Amino acid sequence: MEIQELYSKIQAGEDVRANLIALRRELKEEEKQRALAYLMGGEFEVFIRLLDSSDPKVRKNAALILGEMETEDVLPSLFHAYEKEETLFVRSDFLKAIARLDYTPCLPRLKERLGQLRSAIPEAENRKHLREEQLALQEMILRYEKPKPHRFTGYDPAPEVILLTNRSQRETVKAMILEGSVTELPAGLRIRNGNLRDLMKIRVFNEMLFPIPGAVPLSGTPEQIGEALAGLRIPDYLDRLHEKGEAYYYRMDIRGPLPLEKKGPLIRRIAEVLDGRSGGKLCNTPSGYEVELRLLERRDGSFLPMLRLHTLPDRRFAYRKETVAASIAPVNAALAVELARPYLRENGQVLDPFCGVGTMLTERAKALPAHDLYGLDIYRDAIEKARRNAENAGCVVHYINRDYFDFTHSYLFDEIITDMPRSQGEEAKEESRKLYGRFFEKSLTHLKDGGMMVLYTMEPELAEAAAAGRPEYELLEEFLLNEKNDTRVMVFRIKK
Repeated sequence: MEIQELYSKIQAGEDVRANLIALRRELKEEEKQRALAYLMGGEFEVFIRLLDSSDPKVRKNAALILGEMETEDVLPSLFHAYEKEETLFVRSDFLKAIARLDYTPCLPRLKERLGQLRSAIPEAENRKHLREEQLALQEMILRYEKPKPHRFTGYDPAPEVILLTNRSQRETVKAMILEGSVTELPAGLRIRNGNLRDLMKIRVFNEMLFPIPGAVPLSGTPEQIGEALAGLRIPDYLDRLHEKGEAYYYRMDIRGPLPLEKKGPLIRRIAEVLDGRSGGKLCNTPSGYEVELRLLERRDGSFLPMLRLHTLPDRRFAYRKETVAASIAPVNAALAVELARPYLRENGQVLDPFCGVGTMLTERAKALPAHDLYGLDIYRDAIEKARRNAENAGCVVHYINRDYFDFTHSYLFDEIITDMPRSQGEEAKEESRKLYGRFFEKSLTHLKDGGMMVLYTMEPELAEAAAAGRPEYELLEEFLLNEKNDTRVMVFRIKK
């Protein structure tokens, strides 16, 4: 049905709800929005009158159509209708319409309404719609009034923290912690009375989490978990670690085997209770958050709460703004280099034959000074990204878009360090086997006598097989990083 016909029927009061819905469907095209605006000629009374309809779905669709017009002339009518609307499922749609306009004159009233919602614990039957309204209000207010970021100040005395680490290499990380009491955990290390500034310089941990004082594993209904979290006085703990300011915006995440379809509803309900009990000091939001409230699911189904603070600057890998699909995680590159450090040569000449975006070479340069760094890759896009990352890191690296097996150089290298390409599936295994063989043969022409080769590999058996047929290679040490997929760091020495 044409826009004009639908509009005429709505004007005449014919099957208004169905025709409003059909009109909204047509208005998804910008051209048809312009056509309706032309038909109305700046007169919006037809739809404004419908905001008083006894049918809530008529009110909802009329409001959304007015929002599509994107003219502030309708703002007073829309906002008045929103404030007097008693049908809860309609209120968030009024806000969607208002959000398309310049609603700055309404901000004080919107903030007042948000405060009311945050301080209330809704009844079960109203929970979903009030939550939708709250999130819409929160997003609208944040669009114009960004909260002042909290500044982390909780260095002295340092709070207790947990470093999540590579499970197979906790001892490596532990040896780098020079201050405080350290306890090993299945997934990392607990540090009491440590030095946060020094800890943040350690490049080989995955994440830093903050245990909430007094927290114990939580179980029960979502309401009971929310109440228990509220009882931990999380805002007070956050205030101890930051300059006091406005509310803390946070996201909640559940880590564990709980099915994905169950996580969302559970998180929403817990957050509703927690936000309501916090008196506006905690605000759950999907974006723009400073704090992550992480619930770690235990084997018995209970949850252990932890905090991850984005207010604590972590600039360890800030240089790596460019990636490709196969890029090694920077913490894994840093760990590989740290494990191989005893075998690396200060001011050595270093080559990465499969450099990707340059993460391995950058981490090598940060671990120990190098004289020359060369990176090769057959993908031009990766090389261009590697150059940008090196510039960000302040590293001088010679990146060349070339196949390693066609590469020649005027001098030999002290080290080859690389993340080896990996095969995908059994059919590619034979090709990988051939690549490893060619790689070990080719590398003999680029390494000095006594030179080192450090491989990050998920196919250590192929490296071992390639080295076994070449007496020039001596496997000095290998380190397990991931038992499940057999990821290892392998260190070879060349004896010519």
